[in-house]
Amino acid sequence: MPRAPSRKTLDRQQRVAAILPILKRTYPQAKCSLDHCTPLELLVATILSAQSTDERVNIVTKDLFKKYRSPGDYATVPQEQLEKDIHSTGFYRNKAKSIRGMAAALLEKHGGKVPQTMEELIDLPGVGRKTANVVLGNAFDLNVGITVDTHVTRLANRLGLTSHTTDAVRIEQDLIPLVPQKDWALWSHLLIHHGRAICTARNPQCEKCPIFDYCPSGPKFIAERAKKEAAR
Repeated sequence: MPRAPSRKTLDRQQRVAAILPILKRTYPQAKCSLDHCTPLELLVATILSAQSTDERVNIVTKDLFKKYRSPGDYATVPQEQLEKDIHSTGFYRNKAKSIRGMAAALLEKHGGKVPQTMEELIDLPGVGRKTANVVLGNAFDLNVGITVDTHVTRLANRLGLTSHTTDAVRIEQDLIPLVPQKDWALWSHLLIHHGRAICTARNPQCEKCPIFDYCPSGPKFIAERAKKEAAR
């Protein structure tokens, strides 16, 4: 089997071109992990997912989506009641306020429909570029941008695809020219799945990583781990 090109000889775009098909083969079922059936449900779920886990959000929305089925339901529910319904997702006061405001704006400006443009979505209360990218890419199959969450941020840095560690907008702008547009939404799902399964925050399993040969950080992690074990 021919050896993979040296990490040092690959530029960022070549690195993405090399690892993208490997990730596609490794995670063929990669998709949005927030349960939803409609654009409105995904919009609400994504707002709830801030500073929470998708698993927790899915538990909450299982009952929430039965109770609230339209923007009117969310817009007219008392703040205190919605807070109670979403309490376990954390930051429930701000999230309830955002959801109620978002729903009211949908009724006032969009006829109760979730809009399909970045500009209109980020104009809604509680909706930023990350949430808009999730909705556009997964509810409408529109690759307008790349969703950047904590997993994407971590892996983009470890793979040497960005020098920004906290600014999601700048990380997204670094990734956009590297990833084929048709794969923008999928790219995020692939990195999220890989970040959960292998490239975890505290103890990445580099020895099991299918894209190790293209990762500039992998050898460093292995060397650091070996040094710690030798010092014991």
